[in-house]
Amino acid sequence: MYTARQKKRDNVAEYVLYMWQVEDLIRANGCDMDRIKANVISGYSLAKSEIQEVTDWWENLVEMMKLEQKEAKGHLQFIVNTINELNTLHGRLLQSPAHISYHVRFQQIESFLRELEGVTNPKPSNDIELMLGALYNVFLLKLQGREISIGTLNAVQEFGKFLALLAQKYREDQQGKLDMEI
Repeated sequence: MYTARQKKRDNVAEYVLYMWQVEDLIRANGCDMDRIKANVISGYSLAKSEIQEVTDWWENLVEMMKLEQKEAKGHLQFIVNTINELNTLHGRLLQSPAHISYHVRFQQIESFLRELEGVTNPKPSNDIELMLGALYNVFLLKLQGREISIGTLNAVQEFGKFLALLAQKYREDQQGKLDMEI
């Protein structure tokens, strides 16, 4: 909960990836709060006053996953909404004459995106989701000890840099400091 809050404030792309990991942890524990308490929450170093707040956060996520029928796959609607917000900002930045450097940076990774899009099934709804998915899938492959090609690692590294730039612009936008005019 505290990590999620900090990541959402500091780097929204990292926040989305973290929340996907949280969803997977919930699924790995069968959407069962007793198992989550034993396997996840018990590993936290928390003051007594924080335990209930963290437990409530996990319980709310479990309940949302059940209500939205995301126990087996998919992402919670509030996370999808966050990705959509990022994509909307991405579109605005691409159209803004004040952010030509952002547009140029996107053009530098676009060939990687189109190549990845051609082999991704199901198709993500937008380029931001595609990049986030690539980063997360490489993370999962590394956890499994699977080999990852140099080309994939290079593409994912570029996606990470681009998403960091977008996250910076998102933070500026949230603070009312992003100027879209020349």
